[in-house]
Amino acid sequence: MKLWLTIGALSGFLAVALGAFGSHGLAHRVPPEQITTFEIGVRYHMYHALALFAVAWLASREPGALVSTAGWTFVAGIVLFSGSLYFLGLTGSKALVLVTPLGGVAFLIGWLCLFAAGLKLPSA
Repeated sequence: MKLWLTIGALSGFLAVALGAFGSHGLAHRVPPEQITTFEIGVRYHMYHALALFAVAWLASREPGALVSTAGWTFVAGIVLFSGSLYFLGLTGSKALVLVTPLGGVAFLIGWLCLFAAGLKLPSA
């Protein structure tokens, strides 16, 4: 639980910092479409930082492989999906464009694992 809480908090911090940089630091430096791309990366980064708190909660109640896999695939998705959009937004280079869908698939796997882990919880 502590691991996921820590990673989630750090990830949320980074999402806010990168969002502020995108809003203030990129203005007048890159075209608007690159800022939009960067902001999409920030949005999904924050969604999945928050999802890591759900992973931390589930890990405290029902630790196991599904919960751990959800957490690590969310982390992988943040790095691959958001990271590739940050790169595209900053540079305009499409060198990592093929990485973005891999990050999206990682997010989907994470959500499916979280769903399956939730099904295993005892009924209230």
